[in-house]
Amino acid sequence: MESVIVAIDGPSGTGKSSTSKAVAAKLGLSYLDTGAQYRAITWWMISNGIDVQDAVAVADAAGKPVIVSGTDPARPTITVDGVDAAGPIRTEEVTSKVSAVSAVPEVRERITELQRSIAADAPLGIVVEGRDIGTTVLPDADLKIFLTASPEARAARRSGELKGADVVTTQQALIKRDAADSSRKTSPLAKADDAVEVDTTELTLEQVIECVVTLVEEKRATA
Repeated sequence: MESVIVAIDGPSGTGKSSTSKAVAAKLGLSYLDTGAQYRAITWWMISNGIDVQDAVAVADAAGKPVIVSGTDPARPTITVDGVDAAGPIRTEEVTSKVSAVSAVPEVRERITELQRSIAADAPLGIVVEGRDIGTTVLPDADLKIFLTASPEARAARRSGELKGADVVTTQQALIKRDAADSSRKTSPLAKADDAVEVDTTELTLEQVIECVVTLVEEKRATA
């Protein structure tokens, strides 16, 4: 296999981003955080005074921002209209509104097209992480992985990332977002039928990384 496309899906707090970046770095592949793209367009909507609960307004503006994603796993970047958005897209305001924006079909169509273009241009292959990669964005990916973890483990990890945020509140927020992402009509969060499920609840990050690296190497060997 000259190149390999790896789709890694799953809800927040499963170790998806850390695993995807590390696997891409170990195997010399490109890396794409699709969630950052949805956060970027959400941040743009907020910054431009667009009501994210107004699906028509969001749809009308979906094609306006210029979003560019850097695919170096050691230093992934994202800009919106030439402005570094890596920090602003991680605010609580963006987090609380990204599900509403990403549920708009016109937004998903625009971002999906961008994601497919990036994957097609990756010279050696790419690890793409998200929520609908294996089912919608790259249904023909060479390897599909779906990461899971218990709600408690996910909340503990995410609250740690947020520097001591209340675990109970974090868990409630994760459950709310899971429900929104899983129930949206367009490209819901779902496990592809041919995806390998990896439960990370009892695993260290290093163990998850090695598990995924092994799966990729096995796929390459049998291709």
